[in-house]
Amino acid sequence: MPDVIEAWALTKVYDGGVDVAALRGVDLRIAPATFLAIIGPSGSGKSTLLNVLAGLELPTTGKTLFDGVDLGALGEDGRAALRRDRVGFVFQQFNLLPIFSAIENVALPLRLKRIGEQEAVRRAEEALTMVGLAGRRDHIPSQLSGGEQQRVAIARALVAEPAIIFADEPTGNLDSASGDGVIVLLRRLVDERALTVVMVTHDQAAASCADRVIALRDGQIVGDFDPRAPAGAGAGEEARA
Repeated sequence: MPDVIEAWALTKVYDGGVDVAALRGVDLRIAPATFLAIIGPSGSGKSTLLNVLAGLELPTTGKTLFDGVDLGALGEDGRAALRRDRVGFVFQQFNLLPIFSAIENVALPLRLKRIGEQEAVRRAEEALTMVGLAGRRDHIPSQLSGGEQQRVAIARALVAEPAIIFADEPTGNLDSASGDGVIVLLRRLVDERALTVVMVTHDQAAASCADRVIALRDGQIVGDFDPRAPAGAGAGEEARA
């Protein structure tokens, strides 16, 4: 099966008076139905890499293919359409609309696609059931715990039936128990629904639940390993320290 993401020689330079190279020649291929974790110290380029892979930012040089489509050749409208139809996002900040109920937040992407209300509600209910929150459908965010809010955000990412979910520090605002629950849910989506998940995290325990870990330092990949392999058996052992 073809890779869902292929990236070659990615660089990203930010010009803020002094050029800052966030990515320095990154090559990466991601197979379907893979849980990939991206780790590294602050400033290593983790979130920049995620944004470039998702088409939220364009690389300074290099190329990213999504299901064989060159993101750089699409134009902004084309990339926005691809993200709307094929990609789900989960962020550290839950980004839920505070006056909307859980089901209204989840249904929102479908309403923006002009899907009828009845169908949008039906699919939102399915997504909330999938994340274990069917009984909280009418609660607004302030009535939900942090872990519940993040699960609503995951349901919102799922409702459009994406091929891939990009998650940027999805446990960063959660206590350890709630964070563990979010990681278990993401793991289940890969195993049971064959979704691809690309997750940026600083949490080594969360990364250990992935199929593959990419370690970044100074904008370069310095490790690429299976976290389930015996210690010393995979590449990138230095990056785990």
